[in-house]
Amino acid sequence: MPLQTFKYAACGGGNTLLDITLYFISIHYLFKEPLVHTPIGLTIKQHVAAILTSFFVTFPLGFYMSRTIVFPGSTLRGRIQLFRYFLLVMICFGLNYVFIRLFVEQCHLYPTVSKILTTFIVVAFSFISQRNFTFKVESAEEAAMLEADAVMEAEAVMETEAVIEDNTPARQQGVKL
Repeated sequence: MPLQTFKYAACGGGNTLLDITLYFISIHYLFKEPLVHTPIGLTIKQHVAAILTSFFVTFPLGFYMSRTIVFPGSTLRGRIQLFRYFLLVMICFGLNYVFIRLFVEQCHLYPTVSKILTTFIVVAFSFISQRNFTFKVESAEEAAMLEADAVMEAEAVMETEAVIEDNTPARQQGVKL
């Protein structure tokens, strides 16, 4: 097994175990009624509230582990990684939502069993997407192009700041700064 795959399995597995545990705790101890009334006035089903609870804990933890442990060689900027990770997580969240509802409401499976089945489907999609999109390693040519774009962007910002500084009221009145 390649080291990166092992790291993904270990970090992702730990985060997934935490996700399932939080989901279980939420279903059985936090949200005891079938309908949950939220502070913003929405009423949602118990299993949907449990998914939201586990998501808000595992999203930041998953990004941190993926960026620092599993894919540390990514040449993409952190903000791009975060955006792509968020986009991928939203897709995975949507898949989780659809499959949980399908398994619980249509197939009449227990919520925790439904969560485990859903996890297997989503994890396969997530690994392939993260490796090839979110934390991809750019080729030397792509990295050089990104660096050139960053330099041009920085120069444009500096020029804009210089123009703004030259157009201050004091400059326009001939006062030296």
